[in-house]
Amino acid sequence: MNKREQDKTRPLYMISVVCEMLDVHPQTLRLYEKEGLVHPLRTNKQRLYSENDVERLTFILQLTREMGVNRAGVDIILRMRHRMEALHREMEDMVQLLEDDTRRSFRERIRRALRED
Repeated sequence: MNKREQDKTRPLYMISVVCEMLDVHPQTLRLYEKEGLVHPLRTNKQRLYSENDVERLTFILQLTREMGVNRAGVDIILRMRHRMEALHREMEDMVQLLEDDTRRSFRERIRRALRED
C-alpha cells in the first residue's frame, strides 16, 4: 500500500463531521454500520471515519438518493463492486507477470543472438 492509499484509510472524521459533510443524520450512519455497509474505527465508543469510508458513504448515498436503490440492493452492488476491483487487481498482476516474462525472454534471445555473432 502506498502513502496515498494509507492516508485514505487513516481514521480522521468524527460522525458529526461526516454527517455535516454528507448532509445525513447520524442514525443513518449508525444503521449503515450496523448493516455492515461501512466499518468506521471504533475507539472509546467514538466512531472515526477515513477518507475511504466517506467515499463509500457518498457512493451509498448516491445509490439510495439519486437512483432509488434500497439497502439490500446497495449491499449487492457493493459486493459486486468489491469483487470487480479484486478481479481488476488480479488482471493487472497477471499482465505485469506476462510483461516481465516477455522482457526476460526477449533479453535472453538478444543475449543468445549476440553470442552467436
